[in-house]
Amino acid sequence: MARTDLHDKVAIVTGAGVGMGAATARLFAQQGAKVIVADIDETTGQATVDAIVEAGGTASFVHVDVSQAEDVAAMVQAAVDRYGRLDCAVNNAAVTPDTHPIAEMDEDEFDRVIAVDLKGVALSMWAELRQLLAQGDGGAIVNIGSVSSFRPQPNNAAYTAAKHGVIGLTKVASLENAEHGIRVNAVCPGAIDTPMLRGALETIGATEEEFAPALSLFGRFGQPEEVAEANAWLCSDAASYITGAALMVDAGYTSR
Repeated sequence: MARTDLHDKVAIVTGAGVGMGAATARLFAQQGAKVIVADIDETTGQATVDAIVEAGGTASFVHVDVSQAEDVAAMVQAAVDRYGRLDCAVNNAAVTPDTHPIAEMDEDEFDRVIAVDLKGVALSMWAELRQLLAQGDGGAIVNIGSVSSFRPQPNNAAYTAAKHGVIGLTKVASLENAEHGIRVNAVCPGAIDTPMLRGALETIGATEEEFAPALSLFGRFGQPEEVAEANAWLCSDAASYITGAALMVDAGYTSR
């Protein structure tokens, strides 16, 4: 078995109904993992499960609101109940960034972004780490950050703050759990062709051809599958000496 395989590992992927989460869940299943497809949207989440099963993989859907501790605890318990354990997780669930300057901040919008994009990652790790520690044989967690984890953007203070915070959470968790063989890393996507990005383009009235060169040295948007490959690698034994890292999947955006 190749060290990049995930054969017989049990994985949780949050926000797995669409975009990068769905691509990650499909790839993990292709590589042999049993996947908990976790999402707040049952329709899209079940569609991801159906696609995995039709391709010969193993997956099941769990409804979760990652901003709620009881939901997150139930998600991890579902992995144990259905597949016997937990080996790795990708904490990907997120909501659309806020769109106001700080001086015009919408408090409800700010609270929702922080609740899902930051608190949701913290709660997910809280439940996942407790299970991995109880098992006592290591594991891997990947948290999804963003180029906004390092390069602030105007008019989305909540999202930028949340994604900066994801890196902080990742580093703290890596320090606390390395002695237990648990690796915790972050993947930071740039402009990835997802419904969230397409919605943002529609909001500002821009096309990919106009916008991509400003966001990518390759002059194109990334594909969700390209982020999924990074997630899978970090969860595999091939990344056994990597923890506390933030892997940029951004076509060089943060390099210039």
